[in-house]
Amino acid sequence: MFDSLAERLQSTFKKLRGHGKLTETDVNEAMREVRLALLEADVNFKVVKDFVNRVKERAIGKDILDSLTPAQAVIQIVDEELTALMGGAGSSKLNISPHPPTVILMVGLQGAGKTTSAGKLGLSMKKQGKKPLLVAADIYRPAAIKQLQVVGKQLELPVFTLDSKDAVEIARESIKYANSHANDLIIIDTAGRLQIDQALMQELKDIKSAVNPHEILLVVDAMTGQEAVNVAESFHKDLEVTGVILTKLDGDARGGGALSIRAVTGCPIKFVGMGEKLEALEMFHPDRMASRILGMGDVLSLIEKAQSNFDLEEAKRLEKKIRKDNFTLDDFLSQLAQVKKLGTLDQILGFIPGLGGLKKKLDEQNLDMDLNGKEMRRLEAIILSMTPQERADPKIINGSRRKRIAMGSGTRVQDVNKLLKQFEEMRKMMKQFGKSGKKKFKLPF
Repeated sequence: MFDSLAERLQSTFKKLRGHGKLTETDVNEAMREVRLALLEADVNFKVVKDFVNRVKERAIGKDILDSLTPAQAVIQIVDEELTALMGGAGSSKLNISPHPPTVILMVGLQGAGKTTSAGKLGLSMKKQGKKPLLVAADIYRPAAIKQLQVVGKQLELPVFTLDSKDAVEIARESIKYANSHANDLIIIDTAGRLQIDQALMQELKDIKSAVNPHEILLVVDAMTGQEAVNVAESFHKDLEVTGVILTKLDGDARGGGALSIRAVTGCPIKFVGMGEKLEALEMFHPDRMASRILGMGDVLSLIEKAQSNFDLEEAKRLEKKIRKDNFTLDDFLSQLAQVKKLGTLDQILGFIPGLGGLKKKLDEQNLDMDLNGKEMRRLEAIILSMTPQERADPKIINGSRRKRIAMGSGTRVQDVNKLLKQFEEMRKMMKQFGKSGKKKFKLPF
């Protein structure tokens, strides 16, 4: 989402780094570029004005202009102010009640992704040892209850439903159900509308009065830009929203809503949806997001992602195989499955300092960036079309076997040849790695 903004800001600061010593004119020109970049990213005008003024005020100070690395000092100021703009360092955690159950009310307009976000949040809390209960209180949208039941089944989470046309009664009864079934977290999925109206707000106010939620999370579609800010203002005014979940942050919108929403409403962004998968809900860290926008990477998030998705025992087993030069196509397939969980390749590159710009180079070479996309599925199809013996010892794959594998995977013989060649090169590299015992890789770019 922030690709365009990141590119503009990084280009601006690259010019600053070319100056040995900064003048006030240099800073003013840089701030003009920053202002234009933020406005183009659809950030609220008042937010941009205040942000640029704060940065300029700090950057034109004598200590900055006289420092040995003034460009770095200015970048640090922008990083700090960008972090503050989105809510400050760290993350805004959920308010968990010391006396269960904790009640979370999900609100927002229709189509923002409330039902899916309720499931994603439930899964996230389940991984933290909670026993969530999803509550279907959207009695208006056709199939809303069914959708939540499907999501609940996929995630193995219980879903509370009631044959009633009163959303307040459903919410109230869900508390009794949770108490009798030892559920310590209740996530209530409420109705939305295509636009804000009095009937919607009144129902939400009534539910709030009935269940006294510990959190009221507003689900907002990040793709709607400035409209996301307007929606957040309206809901916050009537319901005193405690936090925001921004969905579709992996989309190609300009990202202005994400940067403006905290500054305009005062509501912290607590979670962001980074894809359609039910695991794709992440805690929002303003400091890490600012670092990614400025091209400084976000190694902490990458490590957390890897820790939560990678199988430690599998990694140890693989290391032993690499050291013994016994890496097979089955192992390769297993690694593809693990890496896919981290997201797209450009997302992973964005986490690593200095590699954000690599995406552009890869795009220019027409390399597939989607780790779960067409190219990856083709590789999997080819490997799965091989026999166990062929996967264990690719050297036995002769011409006739290659034809059979290509037919079985719906690919061409050239694709099979390409995969086998890539795999052989990888094995050679891993053999060297295993012998040397070193753990340093040099990227071939």
